[in-house]
Amino acid sequence: MTGAARRTAALIRKETWQLLRDPSSIAIGIVMPLAMLLLFGYGLDLDVKNVPVAIVMEETSADAQGAASGFDLSNYFDAVHVKTMAEAETLLLDRTVRAIVRIPPDFARDVQNEQAEIQVIVHGADANTARISLGYARGAVAAWMAREAVRGRALAVAPVSVQGRMWFNEANESTYFLVPGLIVLVMTLIGALLTALVVAREWERGTFEALFVTPVRSAELLLGKTVPYFVLGMIGLALSVIGSLVLFGVPFRGSALVLAGVSVLYLLVALGIGLVISSATKSQFLASQAAMMISFLPAMMLSGFMFDIRSMPWVIQMITYVFPARYFVSLLQTIFLAGNVWSVILPNAAVLAGMAAVLIALSVRLTRKRLA
Repeated sequence: MTGAARRTAALIRKETWQLLRDPSSIAIGIVMPLAMLLLFGYGLDLDVKNVPVAIVMEETSADAQGAASGFDLSNYFDAVHVKTMAEAETLLLDRTVRAIVRIPPDFARDVQNEQAEIQVIVHGADANTARISLGYARGAVAAWMAREAVRGRALAVAPVSVQGRMWFNEANESTYFLVPGLIVLVMTLIGALLTALVVAREWERGTFEALFVTPVRSAELLLGKTVPYFVLGMIGLALSVIGSLVLFGVPFRGSALVLAGVSVLYLLVALGIGLVISSATKSQFLASQAAMMISFLPAMMLSGFMFDIRSMPWVIQMITYVFPARYFVSLLQTIFLAGNVWSVILPNAAVLAGMAAVLIALSVRLTRKRLA
């Protein structure tokens, strides 16, 4: 074994023992991924269900009762019947219900004349829920019209039957794309935040200066620092993947080898970010704040993990290309839900590989400057 290999191995052993003796690092690397998986998987659901809705029937004809049954029978609504609009408006203002469905008088006559209308009023404080609830309301009315059409009544139903199917997420579960995206947050925490804190702590304690007088080179020093956290990151990845498959039943249609490869690339990027931040700040407080602003928050808000990038202003869309989490989210959702789609995997993996090379080279250069 060469001198460089011996020095690197000694640094890896030293850093591994230090990692095992540090409860905070174990908590961030193992406990926090499991906690986040449970929190986001069970607590965060973008599907709107059991929307409380007040139904006001201003006539009691068979058609009015049939239209109301579309809401009563729907799994997306929790319907309550009230007698007047005033009572329904009070419930809406109190946030007891989120929507009002008003079936006007002469509804049955208007149905026969093919000009019937149902008024739906939604609470606009939560614009996203309001839009989704309005769409569900249209679906409930369409379901009633379809049932009447089966019975031989046209009700102005179009002669063409539309049968929809959602590819790659047949169950229409938001968990299927949230949980794979959660792996991005786990890898970012372990790679960027934990590495930045640990290396910055070494700068604060002055232990880096003690290594400067040894024959250890900058590349060996950084390798010894990052290998234990690289292993910890891969353990976090394994826990997250197993949890997503076992706890939430997320489909996995791609290759485990491809998943491991792209995860290695992103973890190298995250480690590079942590090393650069710690080398530039040398302070745990500044390193933690910078890691949150540069890596963790963009991974949550600007990666497509929670919000569709195409819905953002074009300026923000351009900014998202700077953050590596955008590419990793696209890779994970594709590998999990669609499979090995190489037209998506190869370009995104190439960008991550380029970012990893640049960040690692920059971290070595910054450390070399301090060693000089």
